Amino acid sequence: MGVLPGRELEWHTFVSMRIPLLSRVVKPLSFLLALLAMPAHALTVEVDAPDELRVLLERHLETARASRLGEPLDDAEVARLRVVSVETARELLATEGYFSPQITSTLIGANEAQVLHYVVTPGPRTTVRSVKIDFVGALAVEGSAVRGRVERSFALPPGEPFRQADWQTAKAALLRPLLTVRYPAARLAASAAHVDPDAQAADLTLTVDSGPAFFYGEPVIRGSARYPESVARHLNPAKAGRPFRQQDLLDYQIALEASGYYAQATVRIEPDPAHAAAVPIEVDLVERPEKQFSVGAGVSTDTGARVQAGWQYRDWRDEGLRLRFETRLETSKQTGLAEFAWPRSRKGYENSLGVQLRHEDIEGQETHAWLVAAKRNRKDGAIETTLALQYQTETQTIGEALDARNQALTAHYGWTKRAVGRAFFPRRGYVLTLQASGAVDALLSDTSFLRLYGRHTQYFSLGERARLIVRGELGSVLADTRDGIPTDFLFRAGGDNSVRGYAYQSLGRTLEGGVASVRHLATASIEANHFFDETWGAAMFVDAGDAADSPGSLSPVYGIGIGARYRSPVGPINLDLAWGEETREFRLHFSLGVSF
Repeated sequence: MGVLPGRELEWHTFVSMRIPLLSRVVKPLSFLLALLAMPAHALTVEVDAPDELRVLLERHLETARASRLGEPLDDAEVARLRVVSVETARELLATEGYFSPQITSTLIGANEAQVLHYVVTPGPRTTVRSVKIDFVGALAVEGSAVRGRVERSFALPPGEPFRQADWQTAKAALLRPLLTVRYPAARLAASAAHVDPDAQAADLTLTVDSGPAFFYGEPVIRGSARYPESVARHLNPAKAGRPFRQQDLLDYQIALEASGYYAQATVRIEPDPAHAAAVPIEVDLVERPEKQFSVGAGVSTDTGARVQAGWQYRDWRDEGLRLRFETRLETSKQTGLAEFAWPRSRKGYENSLGVQLRHEDIEGQETHAWLVAAKRNRKDGAIETTLALQYQTETQTIGEALDARNQALTAHYGWTKRAVGRAFFPRRGYVLTLQASGAVDALLSDTSFLRLYGRHTQYFSLGERARLIVRGELGSVLADTRDGIPTDFLFRAGGDNSVRGYAYQSLGRTLEGGVASVRHLATASIEANHFFDETWGAAMFVDAGDAADSPGSLSPVYGIGIGARYRSPVGPINLDLAWGEETREFRLHFSLGVSF
């Protein structure tokens, strides 16, 4: 039986349709098989160059990256990467100031393993030959001292190696002194580095557009709903018409958050040249609740375990007047306080009235006291002053040796300067405190006296992670007798912040049953800190001091020790072990407290 003509046509048609399709599949498969048949190699890359350049090249060359991946490479890919890597090496060396390097590469080995060896001779390094800085904007016609300061502070002066990274850093730093003081709209209008390869020299040119000088306008306050807007306005240190300073805005923000009225504050300006003559200070606030209850706990080797609780009402009579009650219970000291305070005034003054009850039993000297005080406080930048009028009475006992009742109406003046910036862990600067207090026996006082006190703490930097702290304090009460003078105005020494190695307030006039306060004080300390990382550090220190009834009776005792330092989120924590030269024993000094 024959094949039907129709069937035969169908079969030939099917075959003719499949042949082109097979051709499109077979050709790529043949090419892939050919690639797989080509020899592949495991490539090792070696770079012979000065150490700092070798590390740079090994990290970024394409051949080196392929070698680290460990995948086999065929001859064609090795050849391609070899050419590309030489160009990359030239670009990398140029960023380091080497514009005429000699680079050779040698391929060693075959079959299963190959070594690609580079020899790099960088040649002479290009250095900065000249720097020219032009100024446009307001700074071009005023502020010659500022122009000179900017030019002198340029971080890539003649003679320095020309590196691309240093060039970029220097350009960014050039504007910093302008942006933070007076010219917040400053910008780098143009910059160029002209490299002379034959002379291995670079000529730098920059054009700084300072824009206009900015002066403060009035604050624009947002988020003030619970408390009068005047509370936030009066905390502003940047008065209208003064030249712009970035530090003023930071001080304003800190003052707002420290006032007790605001949980968060953001202070900034918009550097729009159109508003340079009176730029608004934009203040965004998040207010605290009107009423707040807080508790806290802690421990210290000075006064023992501590618990405290407080309640505050921040808007009495809808005028931002604050009413505060607080109690603090420690092992050797208990205090109760009621205080009424006004918001800070336009001139920067904060007034308060307070009543305090206190009981303490420290080194055998037991004191029951109450006092009422009117205070005026003022902060002006780094300086804080306090003026107070205070009346207090107390009963004081030391075993069977002393049983006295003292009273005094005193005037007090305190002055403190904190020149340590805003550092959480200051490495330079100082804190100086000076105080003067006095009373007259004709005015509700048992004894006339004048009390003088000073304390100075100086910080010296010893590198990025170390510092030296030198502290000294002197105190003297000028009076015919110590009798009738409340203990708040007398002195004793010893403890965590005085002479370590001795119990808190254990240095004074020794009586049967305890240690009494005296009229003169002198202490000193030197301490070295070193931090191993951002959190933990160690300390070594020597303290000395004494308290006595006359300057001639001061006989310093010494404390020597070591300590651990921890930068916690709530503040620094210190743990010290000190040897008391007079007591011939070790004493641990430690403090920690947390508020909720």
